[in-house]
Amino acid sequence: MAHLVLASSSPYRRALLERLGIPFEHAAPEVDETPRAGETPEQLTLRLALDKARALASRFNDHLIIGSDQVLLLEGQAVSKPGTHAAAKEQLRRCSGRTVQFTTSLCLLNSATDQYQLTSEPFKVSFRELDENSIERYLQRERPYDCAGSFKMEGLGISLFRALQGDDPNSLIGLPLIRLCEMLRQEGVQLP
Repeated sequence: MAHLVLASSSPYRRALLERLGIPFEHAAPEVDETPRAGETPEQLTLRLALDKARALASRFNDHLIIGSDQVLLLEGQAVSKPGTHAAAKEQLRRCSGRTVQFTTSLCLLNSATDQYQLTSEPFKVSFRELDENSIERYLQRERPYDCAGSFKMEGLGISLFRALQGDDPNSLIGLPLIRLCEMLRQEGVQLP
């Protein structure tokens, strides 16, 4: 079986990858995530997914390396992780009653051959109307300050939504598993 590495320090991505039941290592890539002039959010996530995988290639030189990056677009603007309670509250206020677009890019790099597969997975989230009390109760319960959009899809965050639209809900958590399984099979990894 191929040696697999997740180029991420995200506990959410690790938990998703563990679902596949295949052994892997993980390491944090050192990558400058500053957008380039004229770069669209999708172009940024595609570049960063590849850069994150390549950042570990010299250290893991005979591995399949998974890189991923995500952006949330709200009213055409990229939204980052809130970091604080106040910022999370403001993000959820802005999302209330709106549909937002997530783009999660995924790269699988074969570091032995320098060949890679790269894709971008769109996903739309329609929020229900959220009042101040609902927002506060939710934030106190889950504290999603390290999550773009200020919610945890895998937890109580689902209660904030009116509808979801996309091929793989795992992409909201940060790792599109359906696409990753396809990529791994292309590299000869046997999955159930």
